[in-house]
Amino acid sequence: MELYPAIDLRGGRCVRLYQGDFARETRYDADPVEQAQAFADAGAAWVHVVDLDAARTGDAVNRPVIAAIAAAAPLRVQAGGGVRDDASAEALLSAGVRRVVVGTAAVEHPEWAMDLAERHPGRVALGLDVRGREVAVRGWQEGSGRDVVELTVALEEAPFGALIVTEIGRDGTFAGPDLELYALLLESTELDVIASGGVGTSEHLRALAALEAGGRALEGAIVGRALYEGAIGIDDALAAAGAAPGP
Repeated sequence: MELYPAIDLRGGRCVRLYQGDFARETRYDADPVEQAQAFADAGAAWVHVVDLDAARTGDAVNRPVIAAIAAAAPLRVQAGGGVRDDASAEALLSAGVRRVVVGTAAVEHPEWAMDLAERHPGRVALGLDVRGREVAVRGWQEGSGRDVVELTVALEEAPFGALIVTEIGRDGTFAGPDLELYALLLESTELDVIASGGVGTSEHLRALAALEAGGRALEGAIVGRALYEGAIGIDDALAAAGAAPGP
């Protein structure tokens, strides 16, 4: 299973939100580019970057930082947040991002998201953030009324590079991932599934790596706060995930 260390950006700095709440933000001293380099030096092959400002308002103020990460760090960048039109997607791809994540736009404009995936096969990920099984939109602030499995099945005919599902209620809590949710997704879709939310220990990562359902396993897991606050070291996280060394 691949490990995706996370860098969440707000105002150009590394932050983490607790359960998606912008009022419960923790700001870290790490420079985002230096942090990405540190992940690469440890052997990570990917980094998962989210522009929280763009996700909330549509204003991609952190795009230069994402471009700097892609240019400086020898790893593959998966990035999203506020990707709601061709221009924002193309800007990230042109900046060196390997895989662009679409979330709100995929829920509100599924035909556009599927067309984007058709035009960039394997380079667009479907990012769905959920409370329970309901998909949330606009930086986790609003419910969509859509069930995550129902929506995934409706979209999976397009060649998305991955399905990223974040359980908002567990995100940043260290409470452990929702294994039942990810087992259901593995059984319900053919897309590669990446888990996000709740990882706080190496045991949590090992449980995700061992999860099998429908004859499939998870492609990856995203870890953020646990790395920044020292609950898991990056070396231990990579070992627990069983990730191959990065480039």
